[in-house]
Amino acid sequence: MNASARHPALRRALRGAPLLAVPLLAALALGGCGSKRGELVVDNAVGVTALRDPCPRVGIPDYTGEVTLFSDPKRTDSAAIDVEAAITNLRAQCTDGERLYSVASFDVLARRTDTRGARRVTLTYFSTVVRGGTAVVAKRIGTVVIDFADGQARATGRAQAAAYVDKAEASLPEDIVKRLSRRRRAGDEDAAIDPFSQPDVKAALTRASFELLVGFQLTEAQLQHNVRK
Repeated sequence: MNASARHPALRRALRGAPLLAVPLLAALALGGCGSKRGELVVDNAVGVTALRDPCPRVGIPDYTGEVTLFSDPKRTDSAAIDVEAAITNLRAQCTDGERLYSVASFDVLARRTDTRGARRVTLTYFSTVVRGGTAVVAKRIGTVVIDFADGQARATGRAQAAAYVDKAEASLPEDIVKRLSRRRRAGDEDAAIDPFSQPDVKAALTRASFELLVGFQLTEAQLQHNVRK
C-alpha cells in the first residue's frame, strides 16, 4: 500500500521536521497486521460483515522509495550517477493487545556505477506514524548500510524496526461499530442510506486511522529528482 506524500504533514516530515519525543513510535519501524479478517466488508443487503483491523497500514510515501547519489553535487545528469537505491520487500507483522506492536522489515537494493574496490554506503531513512491521513504523530530517523565487495555493482541492505500504537485510539467507538454492523433489511427506513456517507462515521474512521510510513530521508533536490523521473 502506497500512501501519498503530497499532503502538508508528510511533506513536512520529508523535509526534516523535528523528531517528536512521543511514545507512539518506539523505534525505527513500520508495521501492520497482515490478516484480512479485520477488513471492512460491505454487503448492501446486510451491512458490514467484518470490521476493520486496527493495526496501522504500512506504506512508502510517493517519491520517497528511491534515492540517487551523484558524484558531483552540482550535477543531476545520468553520467554523474554514483549510487541508486530503492526500498523493496516491505513486510510487517502486528501483535494484538492494549497496545498494538508492529514490526516491519524491508530490503534496500542498491547499484553503484564505479565498481572498483570495496565500499560501504550508509543511507538515511525515516519512519513516521500518521493519524487520519494528515497528522504526523511521530517521526524517527534511521540508517541502513550497504556493503559492496570489490567489483560488485549491486548489493542489498536490510533494516527492521517497530512501533507501538494504542489500540483504543485505533479502534472505532462501540456505537459506530453497531451502526456499521447492524443488519439491514429491505423496507427499513434507513436501508438505502450508506452509513459510510454519514459525517460522524467518516470522522470516526479518520480518527481511528493510523499509517506507519517508511521512506528515504531526502533533501529537497533529491525529492524533486524523484518527482521528475
